[in-house]
Amino acid sequence: MTETVSFGYSEVSPTEKTAKVGEVFARVARRYDIMNDAMSGGMHRVWKDRFVARVKPRAGERILDMAGGTGDIAFRMKAKGADVTVSDINPAMLEVGQERAQKKGLNGLSWSVQNAEVLSFGDAEFDAYTIAFGIRNVTHIDKALREAHRVLKRGGRFFCLEFSTTLWPGFADIYDFYSHKIVPKLGKAIAHDEESYRYLIESIRRFPDMERFKSMIADAGFIQAKAEPILGGLVAIHSGWKI
Repeated sequence: MTETVSFGYSEVSPTEKTAKVGEVFARVARRYDIMNDAMSGGMHRVWKDRFVARVKPRAGERILDMAGGTGDIAFRMKAKGADVTVSDINPAMLEVGQERAQKKGLNGLSWSVQNAEVLSFGDAEFDAYTIAFGIRNVTHIDKALREAHRVLKRGGRFFCLEFSTTLWPGFADIYDFYSHKIVPKLGKAIAHDEESYRYLIESIRRFPDMERFKSMIADAGFIQAKAEPILGGLVAIHSGWKI
């Protein structure tokens, strides 16, 4: 039987998903940060601050920020003195990130086009691996987790910020209406791309819940896999350690 993977609510071949996701982010790259503010009411900034506080980047550490695109996480970690490599499969997203860094006067960041499932980096190169709102778009999540484990040093830490499934009664229904009915319309009005944002919402619904994703992190070889829910699990910070 031919392998299929989810692309939103559709089932497609792995190759087709990779291509389609690439097309989505190429289309939304220039409006990506504006849309993040619009969709979350600016809350994504608070979530990212909390995420980086959990990572605890330190001066001189080598950190790989995967799916780092427009640089939001990398800029925060660079401010702490970390040596950050920003990687993304999509060159258009990295281009936006580099332009933003230049405008901010931020130097010293490395930028690299990378597929999270097959990284070009050697074994045990990084002290930490971060990925924020990106892993749900990876075609084979298990492969990406194993690659994260491979490129980390012993004692290295993995941190992932991703949408999940809120467990708060009532709030789940409100968010479900908002995400499926309102967000695509915001995408149409602001990014001039309703379909891409419909996919992005559908991709959240297809992503494993907190317990299942925590198990996947453990299966990739990490110890002390944890999930820290935000807004009842609407967003979650996942983490694990390599020994």
